[in-house]
Amino acid sequence: MSKKNLTIYSVTFVLILISSYFIFSKLLPSTTKETKQIVDKVVTKQTGTLDFEGPKTAVCPINGELFTTKEEEVWQTRRPLMVMIENHLDSRPQSGLNNADIVYEANSEGGITRFMGVFYCNAVKGSTNKYDVGPVRSARTYFLDLASEYADYPLYAHVGGSNCSAPKDPVTGRQSGPCTTNKKAQALEQISDYGWSGKGTWGDLSQFSLSYKACRREEDRTGSLVATEHSMYCSSTELWNVAVGRGLTNETIINKTLWNKNFKSWSFKQTDQPATTIDAKTISMDWWGDKAYSVTWTYDATQKQYLRQNGGVNAVDFNTNQQINSKNIIIQWAKETRSIDEHVHNLYAVVGTGDGVLLQNGTKTEITWQKPNRTARTIFKDKSGKEINLIPGRTWVEILPLGNKVSYEI
Repeated sequence: MSKKNLTIYSVTFVLILISSYFIFSKLLPSTTKETKQIVDKVVTKQTGTLDFEGPKTAVCPINGELFTTKEEEVWQTRRPLMVMIENHLDSRPQSGLNNADIVYEANSEGGITRFMGVFYCNAVKGSTNKYDVGPVRSARTYFLDLASEYADYPLYAHVGGSNCSAPKDPVTGRQSGPCTTNKKAQALEQISDYGWSGKGTWGDLSQFSLSYKACRREEDRTGSLVATEHSMYCSSTELWNVAVGRGLTNETIINKTLWNKNFKSWSFKQTDQPATTIDAKTISMDWWGDKAYSVTWTYDATQKQYLRQNGGVNAVDFNTNQQINSKNIIIQWAKETRSIDEHVHNLYAVVGTGDGVLLQNGTKTEITWQKPNRTARTIFKDKSGKEINLIPGRTWVEILPLGNKVSYEI
């Protein structure tokens, strides 16, 4: 090639690159000034765990635990992230549950429970696994009621969900005919009705709308091959980054409203010290009787926390290989309505009032709960009507059907 031709080709290549940049910069969504300022603050390159030095003086509004001011600077740019994590036998060990500030557990179907982890303060430290939460599964309406407590437009991560299904045509395979899903169980339609998928309020993080960068399939993650439905894992960092691109940081940018404008923190004033008299060292419960899903929490006075077993086996977090643990266990009894349609969807009345039990420091206390409407915070009180005090740290809320037996051992 002559020197003249080489020069022409080089200039042409540079011109193509410049043209492509300007074309794509016009086609891609622009970033507002406000969003960019917040994006600059977010930890976007995190690929492992982070160590924060300095005194722990910042109180987490979700779990009451103390963190450094540097950690607070990170979570203050975000809003809480709720992730649906399954508990099928093939999903164990799950990833990320020990990074959640709060975990809710309730039956999904057939006595198989499902978790909703609330990630905010504790998740700032990150994980050695980039895709640090999962396996992620589908949405359920009663979990939406709980997620609604955490923002005007909460970040809710899931893989699809119960919706207005119709029978499939035997020839085409397409859905046809009237909806066969009870309206009360139509989670995807409710998400839309709540405004979680609107422009500027798009907090719905359905995996179907996300890129491979945020979520991906890992069928052999735990060392044995599992079915596809048990293999979806997501990156909490990337989920928060997606939210930033949609105008949802600590602020709903479209209306300049902070996520916690109406949020009520629980009270975290209980001393973290084993009780003098232990009356609830071990707590056992199940949902529909399948022992593979029975749960046992055992209080460890040395670690000053409850340790979880599922199906008689220590439940561990895959990210750290540490046993799943919690400072507080709340048992919340709720009315169960089984098989409300031909898809055997179940409902749990987490809006309303009811009874429960608080377990902490090796003791149990009879309590009540109340949640007057979907967006209201669930408040737990003792029998005298005073709001309970929790130990700073992780809280698990076990939502059990009315009448389910719970056993306590000293």
